[in-house]
Amino acid sequence: MGFSDQIKKDFSTFTMVLIAVAIVLNIAVGQLVSLLKLPVFLDSIGTVLVAVLAGPWAGGLTGLLTNLIWGMITSPVAAAFSPVAMVIGLSAGYCARYGLFKNIWLVILSGVIITIFTAIVAVPIRLYMFGGITGSGADFLTAYMMALGKDLFGSVVVTVFTSNLLDKIVTAALVWGIVKTLPARTTSRFMSSPQRS
Repeated sequence: MGFSDQIKKDFSTFTMVLIAVAIVLNIAVGQLVSLLKLPVFLDSIGTVLVAVLAGPWAGGLTGLLTNLIWGMITSPVAAAFSPVAMVIGLSAGYCARYGLFKNIWLVILSGVIITIFTAIVAVPIRLYMFGGITGSGADFLTAYMMALGKDLFGSVVVTVFTSNLLDKIVTAALVWGIVKTLPARTTSRFMSSPQRS
């Protein structure tokens, strides 16, 4: 199957509807967590869900559109992190494609892998566009690390990695639980569903 055929198959009508629902879910949960100033984000549950069910490209598009739309509505900071959201979808989709959403231990490993790719993209954005501070709850950790004598780069790396590690493991576990509860008739509509492999 060629690349264009694979893309056509990944982006079925059912997938497009799921992407729209996932974007709303991402923004609603992300906005709530942001208001509560929690040290996690939980704004990529929909992205990872689409990635696991419909593949990495659908997941990447979901993440990218989520942050661009969110940035236009309420939070310009979210738009700046749209490449990060896209990488979350891509990495989660490839984790699912290689069978890492089959049991809880592999799901935790997926959360670690997603965190690594997220940190590689997020640290430069956080440092060079926002001077290390974005207004999220995770900023408390950056301030704490700097108070302990770490430099800004080290503080941001520790903040991004630790806050995303917890966030991505929880997100991956939630999505794994959601997919397990979906009827086989529903998941069979998606080519990348873990229940198909």
